Amino acid sequence: MVTNQSQHISQQFEKELQDIRSQVLAMGGMVEQQVQNAMEALMNGDAELARAVIAKDEEVNKLEIQIDEECIQIIAKRQPTASDLRLVTGILKTITDLERVGDESVRIARMALNLSEKDRPKKNYRELSALGTQVRTNLSSALDAFARFDVEAALLVAKEDRDVDAEYESIVRQLVTYMMEDPRSITRVIDMIWSARSLERIGDHAHNVCEHVIYLVEGKDVRHLSAEKMEEVVKARKE
Repeated sequence: MVTNQSQHISQQFEKELQDIRSQVLAMGGMVEQQVQNAMEALMNGDAELARAVIAKDEEVNKLEIQIDEECIQIIAKRQPTASDLRLVTGILKTITDLERVGDESVRIARMALNLSEKDRPKKNYRELSALGTQVRTNLSSALDAFARFDVEAALLVAKEDRDVDAEYESIVRQLVTYMMEDPRSITRVIDMIWSARSLERIGDHAHNVCEHVIYLVEGKDVRHLSAEKMEEVVKARKE
């Protein structure tokens, strides 16, 4: 009887953990769409889509709070240990990063609103297009690594974050040059720089999700380490 009851509790616990993982992935899909929509609004001068991104942020925030509360309930009721505790704490950290991705999407959408009211340059903001594509790819890959608990995939995204940083720095230098050549462009270019900054931060949050994946799978905190050091830590634990 005691064994059956313990097995039932264990099954309930596993279901609760699986439900929360599913909610995290749903939240991830939601913020991925936010990033895509914000960039489309920016590139196409779509004020209506930009407003939709801003309005959607409340739903993202509510989901973060819901998952947070469920994690706290699990800790209080189940008192998880070892890998289960790492999973719950990893989820708590991950949803914080996802919520901030949503915030950065809103900032891009606000810049899109500002820019939709201005004359569009000949290049039509293509400076930001490649960066936006890279960031969305990294975010999607980070979420996929989380879904599969794939440490190797997480390490790969962590390495690719350097490309995001390099592209961001290149864009900022280019935009500053525009301002120096044509002071009339200053207001528009500043909005573009803020948009690029938000994209770079989204890349940072995707990187953070990968750090959380490594922590919950390997039990090793790799925050503040370079991608190479992260890889060394993972390899060392396998030897």
